[in-house]
Amino acid sequence: MTTTIQRGGGSLAGPTIKIALLGAGLALAIAAALPLVDAHAWGWLAVLAATTALLFYVYLTPRHIAAKYLVPGTVFLLAFQALPVLYTASTAFTNYGDGHRGSKAEAITAVQGASVKQVPGSMEYDLAVATREGAIVFLLVDKAGATFVGDGTGLHPAQFTVEGGRIVAADGYTLLSLGEANLRNDDILAFSVPTGEGAVRASGLTRAYNGQATQFYDPGCDCVTDRGTGRQWRADNDSGSFVAADGDRLPQGWKVSVGLSNFTRVLTDSRISGHFLGTLAWNFAFAIASVLVTFGLGLGCALALNAKLRGRSFYRVLLVLPYAMPGFAMLLVWRDLFNQQFGLVNRFFGIDVDWFGQPWTARLAVILVQMWMGYPYMFLVATGALQAIPKEMTEAATIDGASVLQRFKRVTLPLLLVALTPLLIASFAFNFNNFNAIYLTTEGGPFPPDDSTVGATDLLITYTYRLAFGGSGAQFGFAAAISVYIFAIVAIVSLIGFRRSRKQEEVYS
Repeated sequence: MTTTIQRGGGSLAGPTIKIALLGAGLALAIAAALPLVDAHAWGWLAVLAATTALLFYVYLTPRHIAAKYLVPGTVFLLAFQALPVLYTASTAFTNYGDGHRGSKAEAITAVQGASVKQVPGSMEYDLAVATREGAIVFLLVDKAGATFVGDGTGLHPAQFTVEGGRIVAADGYTLLSLGEANLRNDDILAFSVPTGEGAVRASGLTRAYNGQATQFYDPGCDCVTDRGTGRQWRADNDSGSFVAADGDRLPQGWKVSVGLSNFTRVLTDSRISGHFLGTLAWNFAFAIASVLVTFGLGLGCALALNAKLRGRSFYRVLLVLPYAMPGFAMLLVWRDLFNQQFGLVNRFFGIDVDWFGQPWTARLAVILVQMWMGYPYMFLVATGALQAIPKEMTEAATIDGASVLQRFKRVTLPLLLVALTPLLIASFAFNFNNFNAIYLTTEGGPFPPDDSTVGATDLLITYTYRLAFGGSGAQFGFAAAISVYIFAIVAIVSLIGFRRSRKQEEVYS
């Protein structure tokens, strides 16, 4: 009787859990579909619908047992690996970035809004700054007491609680205090509410005005004209910009496909191509040196503690301590340790080396930092691999008269490399893109006196970051193109490494 009750309970629990999980999945799908509908992203909406239908088909039918285990992992792989890669690759073929984020219509609105000036007789409002879903909106009261809400789409009548001419409550909006608004002062002053040929702009944090745009778009010539000077900027649909006859471009543009220009820019732009190969060479040197020194020191420590030794467990704990420290904080600590004036390294050795002021000392410093931070991981994996090597093989080599060095070279190291080569390849890929190791210690420096775009310790990833997100604003399309280059380089190196690893496995299997 007891067995029957337990089976009955289990049979009821299974469908209940399945229904709950499928219901949660459906709720998530509906929640994800709503913003896609608002954005008119019909392609992604179709993908979401197909994925949801596939999940329900697999789990609501008794067939396809293997798929019930494979589908969840495949969906997560596509969502968190394949889609980001595809999105990055597609972005590389566009001019997406600051000034080129939206459509042409949005760019026209931004141009006219940015040129708004207050003119005599302009309508004025009492202003309350609020947010809705994180976006800034203006809550306005005119002289007649009428209330409006202004957002990126225009000015709309609305009902708010007004006391003494000021809005004190607004359902659906989060009112900002003067202190909170002051923190976002730049965003507020840059925000505008389009109103026909003009826009509502903030004048301080408590007043706003309906001004007139000094620049307007003329669809007849597909250009922007300045009302005062008559100067024109014609639309260049290939670059997504309004361009004047003398080459001057308005800062507001729109997102367009630029083909391979982001990729060819790396090879044809003298500001970039002149440094690209040198940075690539140091990138390889840094990644290879980081792997070699961390593996060498980690393996040496593992060999030393592989023999019977009193207090071996205690020594192992000490060696793993750097691995337990937060990497972000340790990089900042090491930056101070290498400081020329008060750094512990110079004081301890009684030297006066400007570690981060000279190219080769800066490169040596970052490699030493990587050695300290990376050897505990190599120590752990090498310790495990050493313990997996059959003792019979080393004992046979000893009987054959092999010395300690010969046993290590002919037996221990080859067997270790068979097991650890995939981890070494992964370590190379990680260090090839080790942004934190460079940016938090040297920030890519030292820099030449006549060029601040590339430093002696810059990796491709830090060099790209400075070019794509420097003083000229964010250039996501260009950064994505460099990311594709980096991905291709790491993929090729990893492929070669795995093929060599497979050959080693065939030899020692």
